[in-house]
Amino acid sequence: MVVLSQKDTLPTLLLLGLLSVCCLAELQRFEHAAKPDGSLSFLVVGDWGRKGLYNQSHVALQMGIIGEKLDVDFVISTGDNFYDDGLTGETDPAFHESFSDIYTAPSLQKPWYTVLGNHDYRGDVEAQLSPTLAKMDHRWICLRSFILNAGPEMAEFFFVDTTPLVNKYFTNPGDSVYDWKGILPRKKYIQNLLSEVETGLRESTAKWKIVVGHHTIKSAGNHGNTDELNILLLPILEAYDVDFYINGHDHCLEHIISTESPIQFLTSGGGSKAWKNNIKPWNPREMKFYYDGQGFMSVEMTQTDVGFKFYDVFGNELHKWSTSKLLGSAM
Repeated sequence: MVVLSQKDTLPTLLLLGLLSVCCLAELQRFEHAAKPDGSLSFLVVGDWGRKGLYNQSHVALQMGIIGEKLDVDFVISTGDNFYDDGLTGETDPAFHESFSDIYTAPSLQKPWYTVLGNHDYRGDVEAQLSPTLAKMDHRWICLRSFILNAGPEMAEFFFVDTTPLVNKYFTNPGDSVYDWKGILPRKKYIQNLLSEVETGLRESTAKWKIVVGHHTIKSAGNHGNTDELNILLLPILEAYDVDFYINGHDHCLEHIISTESPIQFLTSGGGSKAWKNNIKPWNPREMKFYYDGQGFMSVEMTQTDVGFKFYDVFGNELHKWSTSKLLGSAM
C-alpha cells in the first residue's frame, strides 16, 4: 500500500489513481423539511469567529434582521469558525464568545450546518466535532463532511472538508501547527472523501445540487483559486451537474460565472475581518460581483427557482441573481 507523505504532490496523487477508488462508506445524512409551501430559505456566512470584533457583531445583527424577514430555515457556515487557532477544547469559552453570545437573534436560533476551515484545524478539531458543543448550543451541527437533504428531492447540500486537500498545510505550515487527528494517512482520507462525494452526487435525484466547502475553487480574492480543488474536486462537481459551489476562505463576497463551467461560484467569507482593496484581475465577463467588505448571503429556493442576495454590514442589498430550471434562464 502506498501512503501519502508530506512530500507527495498533486501529480503524485493523480498517478496513484486517487480518483478511481471505490467508495468505502457513505457520508452521514441530515434531513431538513421545507416550509409548508415547499420553499426553503437560508443564510450563508463564513470566516466569522472573532468574539464580536471586526464587525462580527454588526454582521450578526443584520443576519438576524434578514433572517426574520425571510423566515430562514437554517444557516450555513463556510468555515474558519474560530480565529486564530480554532478551539482549545470543548470547554473553550470562545465557543460562546464567538458563536452563542453573538448570533442571538430569534431568527438565527435554527440549525447551523457547519464545515471546518484551515484556522479550525489549528486548534482541537475534535472539540468542534464533539456532541458536547451541540448540548451547549442545540444549533451547532459540525462534521468534517456530510449531506443535507432539504425538502422532498428539492435540494441536496454536500458539505466537503476541503482543508486536507490543500498541500501547503502539510508541506509548508510555517509557524502554524495543525491538528491532523482523523486525517492521516492523508492519501486514504482524500481517497475516501472524494469517492464518498462522487457517490453521493451520482445517486442524488435532487432538483438542485449545492456543494459547500471552506476553500475557494474560483476567486479573485487574496487566496485566489485553490489548485488542489480545481484538479481533484471540480471535475467531480461538473460531472454530476452541481449547480452551486459555496465557499468562504477569501474574506469577501463574490459571485463568479465561469465561461468554462456551468457552476455558479459563490464566496461568502465576510463574517468578520475583511481585506480592503485586495482583488486580483479577473475576466469581467465572469466576475458578476465582488465586494471587499463584511457581509453575508441569503438564498431562497423552490423546486423550480433559486435566488440569492449579498448584503453588507449595514444590511444593504449589494447583488442579487436568480435562475429557473423550469425556464432554463437566469438574470
